Amino acid sequence: MEPVLVQTKPYEGQKPGTSGLRKAVKVFQQPNYTENFVQAVLGAVQPSATGSTLVVGGDGRFFCAEAVDVIIKIAAANGVKKLIVGHKGILSTPAVSCIIRKYKATGGIVLTASHNPGGPDNDFGIKYNTANGGPAPESVTDAIYEITKTISSYSIVPDLKCSIDYCGLQYFQVSGKEFEIEVIDSVVDYLQLMKSIFDFDVIRKLIKGSNDKAPFNILIDSMNGVTGPYVKKIFIEELCAPTNNAINVIPLTDFGGIHPDPNLTYASGLVKSLQEGEYDLGAAFDGDGDRNMILGKKAFFINPSDSLAVLANNLECIPYFKVNGIRGFARSMPTGAAVDRVAAKLGKEIFEVPTGWKFFGNLMDAGRLSLCGEESFGTGSDHIREKDGIWAVLAWLSVLANTGESVETILTNHWKTFGRNYFTRYDYENCDSEPSNQLMSDLEKKVTDPAIKGQKFIYGSKVYIFKQADNFEYCDPIDKSVTKKQGIRVLFEDGSRFVFRLSGTGSSGATIRLYAESYEPPTSNILEDAQVALNPLVQIALEISKLVQFTGRTSPTVIT
Repeated sequence: MEPVLVQTKPYEGQKPGTSGLRKAVKVFQQPNYTENFVQAVLGAVQPSATGSTLVVGGDGRFFCAEAVDVIIKIAAANGVKKLIVGHKGILSTPAVSCIIRKYKATGGIVLTASHNPGGPDNDFGIKYNTANGGPAPESVTDAIYEITKTISSYSIVPDLKCSIDYCGLQYFQVSGKEFEIEVIDSVVDYLQLMKSIFDFDVIRKLIKGSNDKAPFNILIDSMNGVTGPYVKKIFIEELCAPTNNAINVIPLTDFGGIHPDPNLTYASGLVKSLQEGEYDLGAAFDGDGDRNMILGKKAFFINPSDSLAVLANNLECIPYFKVNGIRGFARSMPTGAAVDRVAAKLGKEIFEVPTGWKFFGNLMDAGRLSLCGEESFGTGSDHIREKDGIWAVLAWLSVLANTGESVETILTNHWKTFGRNYFTRYDYENCDSEPSNQLMSDLEKKVTDPAIKGQKFIYGSKVYIFKQADNFEYCDPIDKSVTKKQGIRVLFEDGSRFVFRLSGTGSSGATIRLYAESYEPPTSNILEDAQVALNPLVQIALEISKLVQFTGRTSPTVIT
């Protein structure tokens, strides 16, 4: 077969965000829209798409199959030597990272809009990962964007037909050169990696129970996303949990109408099941499998910031860290600082980075980071270069098996040792972009005015004295690149803080995120409801930002 050169015109706005290009499905379905972007990605591949090996897969959402077909035909025309494609196009985001690293691929194309809803009237996304298995850095995404602005043609092999419905090798002749497509089992490589990290025998014994211990009852919710096949293989077949302890395990193009975001609002079915008291641990994963939510008995909620800190303090329970040692820890800037206290106790480095998993990659590649997390339900380690939902649950099960304690006991004992970083996040989704940008602009001017320093803000009996504020800026300690305007931070004299960010993971409008955090020492009140403890601080943040006036929103879409 021979490539065909197709004339095209640029589309505005094909700028990859924090996690690739995310738009409504109908946008990607426009003539040449997807083709333009895929051609731009291949044009930005380093050192060259010619002769490269790329991994391709996604979360199974609507338009994934069509996008895989486009990628195969354009990759063939651009001299790519081999594609490794997930069976039926299915690969979790952590699995893509795993496979890139295992087979030393040039990179990978991930088809997902992560935790955003799926279906013909919802969202789709394309993300490029580099040779380290992690999301492309800004130098690469900027190069992709520059190509999209001037693209006038793309190369494609329109007659190439490749079935991805069965595993195996397929060979094609394109311009006299061999083009290879290997369709692989979606789960096998990732399962092997998990078995090399965790002691499956110890976890299996916990779940099955023993003569002196009752079975540890888990409930896993895949939210009809990509993790279904992984959950069935790992938790049901390998770890011997009962079959009905895994729910929503069939990947569906519209996630069965579920919003595949593992939080207390969108995973309400799991929360309700846990509240009944039958299960010892509940977990939910998002559409592409990189986010996780952990619940204890009776739906005891583990805040992601606390989850990161608990794992950091118990890594000796995981064989991988016994062998490889523990380097530093890191968190995204908005994430609660609980892990900082663990790092101080263990004498480890702690890094505070912008939101976006790509910022952890350089630190991992330089050997300075073992464990990291984001408050947006992302936790992971240096075993791959993406956050990893299933890894996080296996890590918790390892801690539970080694300590013999309940989820709630582990966390409350942690607070009794380190104190508690009360933390909450308010999401205001699909706000109008213009007033949202104005809110951020006005807020920055207000809180960076020297006159505000020392000012008192009062709500009820609480008094907050303004200390300092900035728009977070990060200088990467490895490559010295600088990332600016990553969120407005306001710090008070007692260590309390709030943060405002505009999210980069939505496909339309603006999502305003408000984060609030305060610290209580071990001897103080560490068992109060977080929403009660933080309400005064949240109200002060809303007052200072004038959020209600700018957006018209009197309540958030989601509270975490």
